[in-house]
Amino acid sequence: MKDILNYKDFIGSVHYSDEDETFYGKLEEIDDLVTFEGKSVSELKKSFKDSVDDYISVCEKLKKPLFKSFRGTFNVRINPELHRKAVRKSLVLGISLNQFVQSAIEKEILNPKSPKAKT
Repeated sequence: MKDILNYKDFIGSVHYSDEDETFYGKLEEIDDLVTFEGKSVSELKKSFKDSVDDYISVCEKLKKPLFKSFRGTFNVRINPELHRKAVRKSLVLGISLNQFVQSAIEKEILNPKSPKAKT
């Protein structure tokens, strides 16, 4: 996602409504729905930061975790030929497909090839 805001380790997605002439977004990676909006970029950024600060405050009062928990499992849909090549490569390397995919993700996260891939 390229249209994002970052603040206090929170990510906010950003969208634009031409009909309303308003920027809007929501906090990502949380279990709740927290939104923000603004008519200008500066209003949007302020609303995002205020939403983050308010969310942190509410979570602290409720003794609730800030971020969604992740189990470490997810489904990935890829081109069948790429799937076959990944299985073959993992066999050649003597590792499971899960280990191969984890290694590929770790390499991309730790050594991104382009600015878009950075987290």
